[in-house]
Amino acid sequence: MKESNPMSPNSIPWLFAVAFLFGGVKAFSSATQSNEWPRHRGDPALNGIARSELGSDLSLQWVFDTGEFLKSSVVVAHGLAYVGAESGQIHAIDLKSGKEKWSYKTDMAIEAPPLVEAGMVFVGSTDGFLYALEATTGKLLWRYETDGEIMGAPNQAIRPQSKDSVLVVGSYDNFVHCMDLKTGKALWKFETQNYVNGVPTIYEGKYVVFGGCDAMLYVVGLEDGKIVRSVEVEAPIAASVAVADGVGYVGNMDRAVMAFDLESAEMVWSYQPKSFPYFSSPAVTEKSVLIGGRDKGLHCIDRVSGNAIWRFSARGRIDSSPVVSGEKVVFGSMDGKLYLVSLKSGTEVVSYEIGEPISSTPAVVNGRVIVGCEDGKVYAFKTQS
Repeated sequence: MKESNPMSPNSIPWLFAVAFLFGGVKAFSSATQSNEWPRHRGDPALNGIARSELGSDLSLQWVFDTGEFLKSSVVVAHGLAYVGAESGQIHAIDLKSGKEKWSYKTDMAIEAPPLVEAGMVFVGSTDGFLYALEATTGKLLWRYETDGEIMGAPNQAIRPQSKDSVLVVGSYDNFVHCMDLKTGKALWKFETQNYVNGVPTIYEGKYVVFGGCDAMLYVVGLEDGKIVRSVEVEAPIAASVAVADGVGYVGNMDRAVMAFDLESAEMVWSYQPKSFPYFSSPAVTEKSVLIGGRDKGLHCIDRVSGNAIWRFSARGRIDSSPVVSGEKVVFGSMDGKLYLVSLKSGTEVVSYEIGEPISSTPAVVNGRVIVGCEDGKVYAFKTQS
């Protein structure tokens, strides 16, 4: 697929810029409340935007030990932080004290982030099951079986015609599955040609958008799971697609961050500064796209042109997906540090050295940052101005 000319008056980015001037941006009003982070990436469109403001200092409040290794990202709802563990357990941790309220054991490791919705917590396990638990007690309500590992979080939506609340989740069985939220009853599944690793994105309440290890970007109907369109993206996709104003943003496992018009399936732009892969999912603001790379950089890209705005250099690769909170961006690095950088300039505001790799995505609530580290521990920080 050829790259578009981002500055051509007839190109999609030009129309996109006009939409900014006259239509505004609708994608960011769905960001979660400041005291909640119940979904991985914050909202159904996976924009990575927090409503809570962060200060300019990091003060460690508590540490919770899950075991030897931790890949799952934390979500927060109703005063509890939820996280999966290598032991196969999902832990519910009191947000104030850092003490465990309950845990539930699955048969194999949990690397996927949970989802909290309708008084229930949902989490996929590498044992191939999606589990639905009572959020306050951890009681098992139902479980749904796939034929492969579940590595990404489920997403929740209301089907446009049936009006029922559903979950969609990808699996290493090469399918994206849709099931009833209350009962776990299968509604449809869509087959790809390889693993589905990321979180399916909900677009306009009518479509599910996702990429896979078959190097394709898919748009399927939320109601029935039927294909709407697909796009070749030249390389496998390990992360999730962020969607804003009809454009999908995603990095691939080769060397590019790409923007696609989801109606026409045309490439809007392709950002390729060097040859290195992206395992991070992008955060999308009104003006920029932010994504971590395995070049040890956090990249800030202009949403309209696809040109670089700034790049922040860490000392290790950045697989952690950035979260934008006001004028700051928070993310972890494999160098063992949690970083806060300026959204405007990309300069470091503050960092905290944990000392072990951080590949998970932070949760941001009420001026606090909760993040899992590969040393098996969850760290909760308070930020102070």
